[in-house]
Amino acid sequence: MKKYLVVLLHIGFWACYLLLVLIMVSLYYRSGLYDSSRESRINIALQNIFLFAITPSIISFYAYYFFLFSRYLQQKKFFLSLIVGVLISVTGAVAAYTLHRYLIESGYVVDMDQGGRNGRSTAVRVILIMTIIGAICGAVALVIKGFITWFNEIKLRELLREKNHAMELALIKSQIDPHLLFNTINNIDSLILKDAVAASNYLNKLSDIMRFVLYETTAERILLSQEIEYLEKYIDLQKIRTANKTYVHFEVTGSIGRKRVAPMVFIPFIENAFKHTNNKKVENAITINIIGNADTVQLICKNKFGPTLTKQPVGGLGNELIKKRLDLLYTEKYTLDVQKNDDLYTVNLTIPND
Repeated sequence: MKKYLVVLLHIGFWACYLLLVLIMVSLYYRSGLYDSSRESRINIALQNIFLFAITPSIISFYAYYFFLFSRYLQQKKFFLSLIVGVLISVTGAVAAYTLHRYLIESGYVVDMDQGGRNGRSTAVRVILIMTIIGAICGAVALVIKGFITWFNEIKLRELLREKNHAMELALIKSQIDPHLLFNTINNIDSLILKDAVAASNYLNKLSDIMRFVLYETTAERILLSQEIEYLEKYIDLQKIRTANKTYVHFEVTGSIGRKRVAPMVFIPFIENAFKHTNNKKVENAITINIIGNADTVQLICKNKFGPTLTKQPVGGLGNELIKKRLDLLYTEKYTLDVQKNDDLYTVNLTIPND
């Protein structure tokens, strides 16, 4: 919690406390105990009552606040907290009584009860009252300190959760990038001897992709148009190893506008589609549709596979890791439906746009 809010809490408590004391003093004036003939003595007594209510309260409040809470109550030493709290309140009351009796009263209260002897006989009662006042103020101090500590712990947990999410996302992205680089370099390598010009063109696209991965994906959200441009270049690089021009069907429909999405949120599904499509001669072996709706963006990715798919090791990013990233990015605001029917694998992902 910010320091000025803590200061305002303290000021608010003491303002309310002083107002309560003033109200009690005012009620005393209005009661039958008030005698105008003894006005000067009563005024002095009322001043002492006012001081008696303030001094033990301040001592107990800040001793509870700075010492008792952190040393005992926060450590769950409840019995010791009770004992130490009573000792603090009694000590504050004795100190306040001694201070007022010998430094402030100057004999006035001694005379109030018909002489110093009776005045001294009330010491235990006065100290007991001040102890109770101090304990009440101390209890309020514990509530305030507990609230501030609870609030700070919540903020700390949120900060740690955000840092943990950022670290997990960075780890996941570090697993995405090597797969992308490895696959595309292999594809370009197979093209160099056949068509150097085309290979150079694809290297430029790879350079653009790596620039995108290094610089654009550091933001939490990017323009959907940037993500689509990245996917188009990735798909072009994947087409290198086949002469089948109808191998992949990629289509963008709906409104794109200024919609924003998490960077590289679609690529894991598309990468896996290319990984597990083992027949590159089939027409529309991979179909990718991105649909821009009013409040959401939808990816429908379908890939055909043959019977050898189940014998291949699972490559790319596993579904569990992909889902974990989506949980971190969109919590419960997304829907993911994955179906495997006969020779068709379908991914239907819907995410909110920002």
